[in-house]
Amino acid sequence: MSLLIFLSSGLFLGWSLGANDAANVFGTAIGVKMIRFRTAAIITSIFVILGAGISGAGTSHTIGALGAVNEIAGAFMVALSAGVTVFWMTKLQLPVSTSQAVVGAIVGWNMFSGSLTDMGSLTKIVSSWIMSPVLAGIISVVFYQFMRFFLNRGKFHLLYVDFINRAALVLIGAFGAYSLGANNIANVMGVFLPVSPFRPIVSSAGTFSGETQLFILGGIAIAAGVLTYSYKVMTTVGKSIIPLTPVTALVVVLASSTVLFLFASKDLEHFLASHGLPTIPLVPVSSSQAIIGALIGIGLMHGGRSMNYRVLGKITSGWITTPVIACVISFVSLFVIQNVFSQKVYSNVYYEFNKTVADKIGMDREGRERLSSVMGRKFDSAVSFKDALDNLNNSVFEMDTESIIDHSRIDNIYVRAAKIEYEFSGNWFTEDEKDSLLKLNGMRFRYQWQMHDALIAENTCWRYLEVSAGSRFHNSDIKEKLDYLKKKFSVKDINW
Repeated sequence: MSLLIFLSSGLFLGWSLGANDAANVFGTAIGVKMIRFRTAAIITSIFVILGAGISGAGTSHTIGALGAVNEIAGAFMVALSAGVTVFWMTKLQLPVSTSQAVVGAIVGWNMFSGSLTDMGSLTKIVSSWIMSPVLAGIISVVFYQFMRFFLNRGKFHLLYVDFINRAALVLIGAFGAYSLGANNIANVMGVFLPVSPFRPIVSSAGTFSGETQLFILGGIAIAAGVLTYSYKVMTTVGKSIIPLTPVTALVVVLASSTVLFLFASKDLEHFLASHGLPTIPLVPVSSSQAIIGALIGIGLMHGGRSMNYRVLGKITSGWITTPVIACVISFVSLFVIQNVFSQKVYSNVYYEFNKTVADKIGMDREGRERLSSVMGRKFDSAVSFKDALDNLNNSVFEMDTESIIDHSRIDNIYVRAAKIEYEFSGNWFTEDEKDSLLKLNGMRFRYQWQMHDALIAENTCWRYLEVSAGSRFHNSDIKEKLDYLKKKFSVKDINW
């Protein structure tokens, strides 16, 4: 029962996302009366669940890296704060960014718990808030020019064009719903990943990880929001910004859906990185910003005269205030639930820099001497550890503070194969992975990276390829398994 209560805020956030962001899939089609709301809602509901369950893992680790909420009561309040913010904006009939609400709420938790906000992840996410509408606007113009060229060259009957438009809007809307689920499910359930209560389900059809179960549950919540409360925001997107024709409605949905897919595709990132090409960051971008960017692209192509700048101004102001409001609500709510309801909203994470860590990161003798004052000391938060490091840093001595902090985090891992015996009965772990894990049975590791190094030493199947230093991983399945093992094998006592 307590589990359902704590997860309810994530489900509420999913419902709010569905109520708000469904407009970004079929709002334009409904605005030009090419598709009925009921048809659009059913299609969106089906494909958003499929996208969340099948392709939702791509963006989830970026949200998790931004701030690893390590108590389920804290995750409850973070999701609730974001959900309340999105619901409030939905009541105002504004298509806001759920991504911004979640990011603001996580930053509020980081501030309350004394955790560091991962600036690399935050930079990637914030940059996507600029990149996604610009990219959607460019893609919409390209698609529109192509469609206009195609229609002008062909001699099509109006009824035939109408039929093709309706069919295309349905197909592209389904693609958009799938992309919405794949990209934005991290906003709904990403904060619950570090404290996920679900264990992998082993069946004859395969193994469903706890992450997949969370995402499917969140997808169902999004679908519920689509079916019950999305009509008004669909109207705002579909009618209030610029006048649309069936062709421009089709182009706008296709452009925004393409952007969502690009920012969620692990396969695309792997392909680009493997060929030495620049990659598109796997981050949960705002579907609202993508659709608005596509609409603005079409509007500007026609001179911008028909655009409703008053509505655009309201929407933009909502984007600016959303993360701030969510951050404030999150911080205040965490204080209340901890001090009034006596719920533990975060656990202290301890850090210790020592010779083992210095060897791991390849620190030279000079660096060790300059860090001698923090050598062997324990810190009860990342913020206090960073403050101590910053006091030692100067223009002469430069150090990778982020790497030092990351490698100094104490995890206290005690490998006990019996704790994951159930998982061994299925196919989630390969035979090679099982064998190497069994060889570590009974071993203790102070840091997670020590366990990972030991596993790699036993079998290279545990190696994942880094695209760039400490940012992305080609084999995200290995990352998920390592995080799961840390959660299962971690012990509380920091002094053993």
